[in-house]
Order: sequence, then structure tokens, then C-alpha cells
Amino acid sequence: MRLGWYSALTPTEKRTYWACFGGFTLDSMDSTIYALMMPVLMTVLALTKSDAGLLGSVSLIGSALGGWGAGLLADRYGRIKVMQGTVLWVAAFTCLAGLCSSFWEFLPVRFLQGIGYGGEAVVGAVLISEAITPALRGRVAASVQSGYAVGYAISLTLMPVVFAWLPEHIAWRAFFAIGLLPAFLIWFIRRLVPESAAFTQAASQPRKKLDIKEIFGAQHRRVTLISTVLASGIFGGAYIMITWLPTYMRMVLNLPVASTSGYLAVNIIGSLLGPFVYGRISDHISRGKAFLLFLLCQACVVSVYTFAPINMTVTLGLGLLLGAFQGGLASGLPVAFAELYPTRIRANGAGFCTSFGRGFGSIMPAAVGFASTAMGLPTAMGVFAISSYAIAFVAALCLPDATGADMTEEHPQGVRHGGESADSSAAGHVGQTP
Repeated sequence: MRLGWYSALTPTEKRTYWACFGGFTLDSMDSTIYALMMPVLMTVLALTKSDAGLLGSVSLIGSALGGWGAGLLADRYGRIKVMQGTVLWVAAFTCLAGLCSSFWEFLPVRFLQGIGYGGEAVVGAVLISEAITPALRGRVAASVQSGYAVGYAISLTLMPVVFAWLPEHIAWRAFFAIGLLPAFLIWFIRRLVPESAAFTQAASQPRKKLDIKEIFGAQHRRVTLISTVLASGIFGGAYIMITWLPTYMRMVLNLPVASTSGYLAVNIIGSLLGPFVYGRISDHISRGKAFLLFLLCQACVVSVYTFAPINMTVTLGLGLLLGAFQGGLASGLPVAFAELYPTRIRANGAGFCTSFGRGFGSIMPAAVGFASTAMGLPTAMGVFAISSYAIAFVAALCLPDATGADMTEEHPQGVRHGGESADSSAAGHVGQTP
């Protein structure tokens, strides 16, 4: 029985796919534990909304530094080795969070956890982008990002179980301890997943001295700046909804824990489906046009979600769309950025754009926390999220197109020297369904 594009993958591509999907899933599980525990921590540890927003933002700042740093290491030492290290890093610091008892203890732990999460996300995205044939790259690489929804679903499913067995003041600590689970993925990666052929080929050639500033040189500067602005807008809007949605459900809509879990489950289903839809669309119409379509749709959904007087049924339906567009947008960034850089600086470039986009976007959850004291949480969420998507929309209009680029070439196919707009040669073979 054929399973669409998955049946067309080689055994090596399939193993690489599951390693990247598994890493993203388990790291997502670890990172979403905090969002789910935020209302509990605000009660048990007497954290304010501003404290909660800052803890959300500091993790994202850490992910910005971790993503770029891991990208530099991956260009130097290989994708697989660095991916293993980042998975272990996230597991360790998520577990350590269960030992914290105050805002000031949480602050460095959240920052360090973010470093690992950002690193794994970038390196895994570059690895899968290099491993998959160009005609399928968009949909396969985007589908890996569906692991975020799977990880969120795992943490959401485990939360009521843990809290049913243990009293609240102990349950939240035990919940963070579950973060050690990703460590078991290392065996699979170590034994069964080979290094990227593109990296191996590049490593066999005479190598230039590592220059972290090359992505800001004349040849790549325009691509780097536009891509970073695009990521900042997309992540800024996404982080607002991810960070504050559970609190919005509990404290604004006054939903009990069981109902909140149900509504979030619908959002997670959307996040699971969105990357598959985005990937197929981007392989057919190009990465940039797919970004424009999804950004416009997401801005409309957020507007209704936060400003319109809607009932619970409509809220449920919008939650599905919110997750789908959010997941699709985030899934498109890594492969789009990876296609824009040559192999020797691919993880560096993609890591910087993705990670500093996360860093700039991380300002938004904290901004919503502060602004909500004056304008209310729903209004603050809507205003800042829509502003973020508008910034991303402008950047997407300017993004060079390298859809289906040959990852082994010095200058990716479809991107002219200096970062000019792509020709149509790459797009010609993209979208051919096997």
C-alpha cells in the first residue's frame, strides 16, 4: 500500500525523517510543559502575568542563541553529532525545572532549556532538508514540524493523568521530570541515521576558514535580513498564541482544566495538519506565495478569535484553524532558509535567521503580559499578534525564491548571485507527485 510521498522515500530518507520527527516531537513536549503549567505556577509560586511572560520570553531568547550556535557547530562537526547533543541538553534542563521553587530559579533554567530546543530545531531542519529529494522537500520537511503538535498532544494527555495521581504542589514537579524522555531517542539517532550526504561531500572538499560573518557579506546579506524579519513576524505571532492560549482559556473564558484540554486538543490537531497542507502548497506555488496565503488567513482568524463576541462552538472551530495556519507557517521557515544558502554555511544561515527570528519574536509574549494590565488579555493578544503577521507579510513579499534548490551546489539553484529573485528553473520539477 502506497502512503503518498512517504512511500517514495528511500530507507535512509525514512530513518532520517523519523529521527528528525522524533527529536522535534520530544523537544516540543518538553517546551510545551511550561505553557501548560503556567496557570499552576502562577497559583503555586505566586507568579504574576509579567513574570510568566518573561519566563516564556527568556526561553525563546535562549533558543535564538542556541539555534545559531548549534548551526555553526553543525557546519563544522556535522548535523548528527550536534543533533544528539541538543536532544540531551533539552531533556536535562526540562527535568531540572521540576526542582525550581521561585521565579529567579526558573529564569536561568528556562534560558538554558531554550538553548537546546532552538539548536535541535535548526539542526534537524537542515538535516531533513539536505536528505530529501528536491521535488518532495517542501512537504517532507514541513511535515517534520508536525512533531510539534504531537509533542504538545503528549504533554497535554499526560497532564491530567499526573494531576489525578498526585497533589498539585507535587504534580507540577513530576510533570517537568517527564522531560527526560527525549534522551532515549539518542540510541536511534546514533545507530541508524547517517550523516547528510551534502555535508559529507562538502566536508571532503578543501574547507575555508569558518567565518560566522559570511552570511552578512554582500552575497548573502539581503537574504539574511529578509529571512530574519520574516521569522520574527511569524514566531512573534505564534508565540503570543502558544504562550497565552492556555491562560486565556482558563482566566478569560473561565474553562475548567478538562474543558481547556479539549479546546487545546482541537488546536493541536490543527497544528498537526497545517504543515502537511503548507508543504504540499509550497511545493506547487513556491515557499513565498505559500507564506503570504497562510499569513493572511492567520491574521483573519486571530482577529475574530480575540476581538469578536463568539460562542464556544465558534471558538472550537477557530482553534482548529488557528493551529493549522500557525503550524503551517512555522513548518515552512526551516526548509525555505536552508534552500537559500550553500552547504558550508547552510546551518549557520538557517540557524541565524530562524533563531534570531525566535529571539525577536520572543519579545511579544512579554509585551502582551505587560500590555494586558492596561487593555486586557484578549485585546493585547490580538493587537500584538496581528502586528507581527503584518511585518511577516511584507518580508514574504521580498523573499527570494529557491524552491527545490539543489543542496549540493555552491550557489543554490534558483537564487541568482547576490540574492536576486529566483528564476523558474527550480520550480519546474517541484510539485511532481510520485
